[in-house]
Amino acid sequence: MTVTAPAATTEVQPYRWRWVALFVILAAEVMDLLDALVTTIAAPTIQRELGGSDSLVQWLGAGYTLAMAVGLITGGRLGDLFGRKRMFVIGALGFTAASLLCGVAAGPEMLIGSRVLQGLFGAVMIPQGLGLIKEMFPPRELGKAFGMFGPVMTISAVGGPVLAGWLVDADFFGTGWRMIFLINLPIGLAAALAAIRFLPEYRLSNATKLDLVGVALVSVAAFLLIFPLIQGRDLGWPAWTFVSMAASIVVFAVFGRYESRRAGSGKDPLVTPGLFRKRAFTGGLVAGLAFFSGLMGFGLVFTLYAQLGLGFTPLQAGLTGLPQAIGGVIGFGLAMSGLQNRLGRGLVQIGTAVMAAGAAVLALTIHWAGLDVGGWQLAPGLALVGIGMGLTMAPFFDIVLAGVEPHESGSASGTLTAIQQLGGALGTAVLGTLFFNLLARQWSFGSAMQVTVWVEVGLLALTFALSYLLPRRARPEQAGH
Repeated sequence: MTVTAPAATTEVQPYRWRWVALFVILAAEVMDLLDALVTTIAAPTIQRELGGSDSLVQWLGAGYTLAMAVGLITGGRLGDLFGRKRMFVIGALGFTAASLLCGVAAGPEMLIGSRVLQGLFGAVMIPQGLGLIKEMFPPRELGKAFGMFGPVMTISAVGGPVLAGWLVDADFFGTGWRMIFLINLPIGLAAALAAIRFLPEYRLSNATKLDLVGVALVSVAAFLLIFPLIQGRDLGWPAWTFVSMAASIVVFAVFGRYESRRAGSGKDPLVTPGLFRKRAFTGGLVAGLAFFSGLMGFGLVFTLYAQLGLGFTPLQAGLTGLPQAIGGVIGFGLAMSGLQNRLGRGLVQIGTAVMAAGAAVLALTIHWAGLDVGGWQLAPGLALVGIGMGLTMAPFFDIVLAGVEPHESGSASGTLTAIQQLGGALGTAVLGTLFFNLLARQWSFGSAMQVTVWVEVGLLALTFALSYLLPRRARPEQAGH
């Protein structure tokens, strides 16, 4: 009896302000998601008013996602070392300051540099929220807490492009496109102040030092690949662009060798090398790279086609893409209704097939209607793309991480999320360059859009084929359901 009494009094209680803290974390997620989407709609207007070549349009998205991809691998480790609350506040304030710099940018170079800063501070901010949720909530409430992300991400995906188009067209206080960045100021400051008041402080007592050499190597490798892909067309594809892309492969190989040696010497690597010996995880990374490259590249090119080719305003372009976003909500809802547990890997394959069918419908619609095509004619193909996207994304991360050991889950999650962002930068670079290159050769907007859509179909076919490397189920017990 005397042993059990102290145990009852010392039982750890859940953090008191955990639900308020969750909404602070979700506000940061909204800022990140909106800023990943808004420049796609506003890019033609920004280029027209600020100047710059076609590569500016690509760098607006690629600069953000590339910085996010590189930073995410390190962001979570910073929280382990210096405290999650502290790094969340620093990330939120830095993101807000970078948004202000974007809003007052005097030229293309300043705007792109500020977008890179946004991505880096976003990569510091976002991982802390996910780590804090695991610390604040008891196991019985974790599912409900993480379940809040679905609706918030969905609303942001649906509303982001429409909000961006509306802000650009409304031209509040004469700010035009700048308001898509300035709107972050009140949200970011409120999130930072609320974080100071309501977020608890956690840090790991056994956290190891940062792998700065690994960070430098992976950053250089990614830059050597993306930079020539975006700038090459403007410069006439000089020899150094191909040398740079080849060098990126060499630097990635050096990074892998360095990480293996670091792990072998007992130090904590940036990415756990053992992950790449797992066929399911490696296949999932390549599948994710193909999928997200096509998805993000398609989004950019479709917006350019709608505004430059069809003459839509930014708001009209945002509304035209609404069927895809709503389709995504429907697909996600279908997956969550039980399909994810019953079908497992098969749901990824069904989703990519539905997306490819939708893209084919879209290409044929553009071919038949030419430049007389309207939003209602484009809606069926876009809706199918969205439904397939929701069906694919719902089980994807869970299945890819299924074969990862518990002690590798942190590194695996960070690496998979970074690949998602890197895919966005790569897709923006490759599909954007293809689109602009076709236009430079005097192709019509409709023809250039069709070719880009068929490339997207090819990337979806690659994703479908690679999905056979994934486990059939995320968890063995799902096989009986």
